[in-house]
Amino acid sequence: MTEYLAVDGGTIAYEVTGSGPLIVLAHGMGDSRHAYRAVVPHLVTAGYRVAAVDLRGCGESSVDWPAWSRTDIAGDLLALIRHLGGPAVLVGHSVSGGAATIAAAREPSLVTALVELAPFTRKQSVRLGDLRVRRFRRGMVRLLGAGLFGSVRLWRSYLDVANPGVRPADWAERLGRFDASLREPGRMKAMQAMGRSAPTDAGARLGDVRCPVLVVMGTLDPDWADPHAEGSAVVGALPSGLGRLEMIEGAGHYPHDQFPDQVVELLLAFLRSDAVRA
Repeated sequence: MTEYLAVDGGTIAYEVTGSGPLIVLAHGMGDSRHAYRAVVPHLVTAGYRVAAVDLRGCGESSVDWPAWSRTDIAGDLLALIRHLGGPAVLVGHSVSGGAATIAAAREPSLVTALVELAPFTRKQSVRLGDLRVRRFRRGMVRLLGAGLFGSVRLWRSYLDVANPGVRPADWAERLGRFDASLREPGRMKAMQAMGRSAPTDAGARLGDVRCPVLVVMGTLDPDWADPHAEGSAVVGALPSGLGRLEMIEGAGHYPHDQFPDQVVELLLAFLRSDAVRA
């Protein structure tokens, strides 16, 4: 059942399932909490209370917001954790990975652990050699085109590149949800605005994180020419010993969609580790 939380600037939609320690799931740009539909039941069965949230401008959350940075999104996530009686484990995908970093750095008492799925958490730069990587080149052209022109068609084309090989059984329905959502008034503009926000604010806070961090990257993620190098750089920017990187072979930018069982396995093993339980 959808619930709503009023925060500065708008209203955030979310859904809570299960009981136990709190996990908050935050999706990526242009998506909704539906992205975690295959993950939530496993976490509930494992004994967690799971809150899946729609980011500002996405899903069932309100559309008109004054700002779209990762810092702004982090404020929404912290407000939800407080409302639900945290602390919480915070899981963020893509843009939400950066927001989760900021949230953990700002309020260490509210975030006990971070899981970052294909996170945009650092300043990005493209080198000439990166353009020789075909999947990166194809993904970048489509992603930039969708943002520049507000094109649902180009966004769907990007999703094809970002989800190589293995697709969820409900892939057609998943694409239909993207289409329907982005054609609602204001949704595409929200995605464009979010896409224009640079992750420099998140990168500046990596060194301030105090909780354990798991970074999960797909080996075929088209958003980076070398996903392993990007994940390693995120871990390397954290305080020593806090972060660890896991790669999922064959996954693109949506590992929780393509390989939800593997993502859940990694997440639960991380949460049961001595680093998190300490």
